Amino acid sequence: MADANATELFTGMLRESGMPVTPEEMQAEWEAINEDQDSLITNDSAWSPFWRLISAIVTKPAQWLVALLVTTVLPNTFLRYASGAWLDVYAWGVDVVRKTAAYALGTVTFTRASASGALVIPAGTVIESPALNGVVYHVLTTAETVIPEGQLGAAVAVRAEQAGAAYNLGPGYYSILAKPVPGIMSVSNGADWLTSPGADVEDDEALRLRCRNQFAAVGQYHHDAAYKAIISEFSGLRVDYLFFEKDGPRGPGTSNCHIMVESGIPPQELIDAINAHVRESGNHGHGDDLQCMAITPMPVDLTVTVYPVVSAGAERREVLRQAVEDRVRSAWRENTDFDVARVMPLSRFSFSRLAKELHAELPDLRSVEFSRGDIVAQLELPVLASLDVSLGVEA
Repeated sequence: MADANATELFTGMLRESGMPVTPEEMQAEWEAINEDQDSLITNDSAWSPFWRLISAIVTKPAQWLVALLVTTVLPNTFLRYASGAWLDVYAWGVDVVRKTAAYALGTVTFTRASASGALVIPAGTVIESPALNGVVYHVLTTAETVIPEGQLGAAVAVRAEQAGAAYNLGPGYYSILAKPVPGIMSVSNGADWLTSPGADVEDDEALRLRCRNQFAAVGQYHHDAAYKAIISEFSGLRVDYLFFEKDGPRGPGTSNCHIMVESGIPPQELIDAINAHVRESGNHGHGDDLQCMAITPMPVDLTVTVYPVVSAGAERREVLRQAVEDRVRSAWRENTDFDVARVMPLSRFSFSRLAKELHAELPDLRSVEFSRGDIVAQLELPVLASLDVSLGVEA
């Protein structure tokens, strides 16, 4: 659906072509046609029921046609406004296909109380997260795993219950066994638990960016657009999440591509796969030396103090504290369940904006304080090294 400016633009295009677009313009056109054709219809006054009926019968379908052209046909003729199936057809025309959804794959650490004997963790064991914005996320173990005697824990391969980027949760979220496993004391996902991030079906914005990039990638070698086209074919990668360093970072003739994903730092397995595709499978220009790498993390220690409204009781205060923590983690890309501005490389992260977003969403929030000022990132992505969200105590 085109925005208001686009609607005005396309309406103007129709008007410039000589097509009447408003009921008043159409009425004037019908009257002119009636006069030019020496029609026998003479009771064409504004008060004539017959003429009003004839005009309405003609005008209504014409209005439908104008609306169809302005809101659907013309916008989907242009890459800037095309969406859905129309955009898929446009993408096909530039040899691009919308990427499908992908399941998050990774490892979760199971820890037991005693190292005596072997302990079996069945395939299909379900680990879940606390509720995030009313949604509980599940991952399942992909194969039976044995913790051998003398070992307290093991990293067990898991797969998300459903495909999608929402399952790429931050460290510590997957911490609840849906059904107890005898002998297991705790379960948790670590900071680098993902081996392959989950991804949603490519949205229109991301697909539009790839289609637009194709126009600059005609040669397919030796320039940013060509490598963006190659790298962004991988699931979960967007054209605007690729950052090039082209000043010979590893010596003359070298360049680096720093990569991030929706959940932040990409797993090394993904980086290795991209480098193998680019460097070893012939998908580079003659003499090119491009190396892909995960975006450099910028660790941030953050303390947040939450002041609830005076009328909030103990339960509401704790609910508010957890709601603030979940939204702060979302801003640091540890979940995707909340509509807040997220950290990016080469940008400033504004805590005043985050505070405004928290106030807009949480009516029980009276005030919020952050332990530091804005974060200005260069070619690096801010990540939470530590986060402490606590309730403030009035003096």
